[in-house]
Amino acid sequence: MTDNRTAIVTGAGRGIGAAIAERLAADGNKVAVIDLRAADTTATVDRIVAAGGDAIGVGADVADSDAVETAVQRIVADLGKPTILINNAGILRDNLLFKMTDDDWDAVIGVHLRGAFLMSRAVQKFQVEAKWGRIVNLSSISALGNRGQANYAAAKAGIQGFTKTLAIELGRYNVTANAIAPGMIATDMLRETAARIGMSFEDFMTAAAKEIPVGRWGEPEDIAAAASFFVSDEASFVSGQVLYVAGGPKS
Repeated sequence: MTDNRTAIVTGAGRGIGAAIAERLAADGNKVAVIDLRAADTTATVDRIVAAGGDAIGVGADVADSDAVETAVQRIVADLGKPTILINNAGILRDNLLFKMTDDDWDAVIGVHLRGAFLMSRAVQKFQVEAKWGRIVNLSSISALGNRGQANYAAAKAGIQGFTKTLAIELGRYNVTANAIAPGMIATDMLRETAARIGMSFEDFMTAAAKEIPVGRWGEPEDIAAAASFFVSDEASFVSGQVLYVAGGPKS
């Protein structure tokens, strides 16, 4: 159990972000649920509150610096100064390189990489002041390369370098930074991938599971469990790490 700390989870309206938000609330944290539109946060917030937790929903474009500052100021006013940050917000704009547009590239890099930068910059001052903090950034196995995802792979690889640098810069303030790289997790984002390649979601995930050593695909709760550890007091000597939660070894 924590000391009722305030956590921010971006992209928490559904999927992995929602699972992390609910897990951190169950662990005793107050949680700010951020998504692009405030209405998209309602379901997650309602589940947290129904379970006895404390949460608010905030609409913000994490790639917009003014929106980020406004969102963080509201969170400070309504929940308290945040010392836990989960940078999970993400989008897909998949295409082969020769078909990928400038907007496809910029949008993905903007939400994943610029968003993580802007949110971390806004929150780190509260962590430094408290001399305690946790940042967890969501990378992906696609950081190792994936056909049709030059933008996404570049962003997720960039997240890993960004995470390690945060760990170096903020460690002296008792702030850790780690990354989680999910494998095949049953989310709406993977439904989009399956649709893009012309497969049903069930066939897509079943085929994927055959290539995973543990013989199943992952669930958002698998990622939430890893995030729960990284933000715990017990993880105070773990920083700058990338944990592949993918059902098998990755390099």
